[in-house]
Amino acid sequence: MNKLMTRWHADHVHFSRLLDLLKQQVNAFHEDSGPDYDLMLDIVAYLREYGDSVHHPMEDMAFTRLVLRAPEMRIPVNRLKQEHRAIAFAGEELVGLLKAITTDGVVARARVESAAALYLVYYRHHLATEEREVLPRAARLLDEDDWQAVAEATPNRSDPLFGTAQAAGFGKLQEALSQTA
Repeated sequence: MNKLMTRWHADHVHFSRLLDLLKQQVNAFHEDSGPDYDLMLDIVAYLREYGDSVHHPMEDMAFTRLVLRAPEMRIPVNRLKQEHRAIAFAGEELVGLLKAITTDGVVARARVESAAALYLVYYRHHLATEEREVLPRAARLLDEDDWQAVAEATPNRSDPLFGTAQAAGFGKLQEALSQTA
């Protein structure tokens, strides 16, 4: 299997773990058992920092190449590209609400729950669709030239949480992940 294809799938596995952790915190928020807002903020910050700026550009180029090989994928691929923008927007909104909470702002509980639920639903649906409909076709249809184009379009940044050189800013998140492993 192509190393970018392997990375694509591995990122999805990592993102799913983070979404599970975020869901646990949202449940704690909903049940009044004191969620860790800083942890929630770290999760969404990572998904925005790495997911929106490194992973999604890689996917977008793979999508473009896939449509060249399978024109019938144009509509599903366009929908997925639109979902990238919707996920980024929902993440931005959730970060704003969480930052307000962590700086002693007053935010309606329903607003935070709604923003978190929207983010979780968008992201989970998006990952499932890619895993089910896109990755198998990309594995079959894309050739080495396609994967080279994907590599060239992918920002050259390592994963700050799951990569070999982990960023210091995600220590609390790394600890939470190790406790749930």
